[in-house]
Amino acid sequence: MTKCILVVDDEERIRTLLEAYLTQEGFRVVTAANGKDALSVATREHPDLIILDIMMPEMDGHEFIRIYSKDHQEPIILLTARLEESDKIVGLELGADDYITKPFSLRELTARVRTVLRRMGKSQPPSNILEAGEVVMDRDAYLVTVAGQPVSLTRSEFDLLAALVSSAGRTLSRLQLLDFVQGVAFEGIERSIDVHIKNLRAKIEADPHNPIYIETIYGVGYRFNPVRKAD
Repeated sequence: MTKCILVVDDEERIRTLLEAYLTQEGFRVVTAANGKDALSVATREHPDLIILDIMMPEMDGHEFIRIYSKDHQEPIILLTARLEESDKIVGLELGADDYITKPFSLRELTARVRTVLRRMGKSQPPSNILEAGEVVMDRDAYLVTVAGQPVSLTRSEFDLLAALVSSAGRTLSRLQLLDFVQGVAFEGIERSIDVHIKNLRAKIEADPHNPIYIETIYGVGYRFNPVRKAD
């Protein structure tokens, strides 16, 4: 089901920009110009997540959170032009789930949106055992076996492999994988995923130069192939 995002900001340029970009990323987007209007929109639209500016006329972001959070649990990401740590702390103490400082990267904001939604969607924990082909992962114990043999991975390698295994057969871009590994994606270090993949292949592939599990989809990203060796 398409997730609905409510964007609340008194700057029309920012509302329009975020609406266009997030819609392109697959979300349904509704907007409001201040906290007072946002209360009405949120009551009508039931958003899955709210992107909320702090400094707004009529009702600022902090006051919106005070009122809205009394009866609602939807996650909130704060937008702030202020650099004072106290503003961020107040927002988080009131119940915001994350914050990002203006100016911001659209890709970074989208990654944070996906991360918060994914985290909130885990109220019913998924199975802690992941299995695809001969790869079995125990997410509680941080244990991995390949064809029954234990494999030692770093935290980043484990998270990366978990993302691939849980999406077995589906291609994930470098940016999507970086989101899984770090929680927040930064354009400048997307290629660091290639290094993690190289190290991961060295540990789980019989021949890292001719991988059978982690396939490169050129120009796109990587895909986990849930193969099982012949007996």
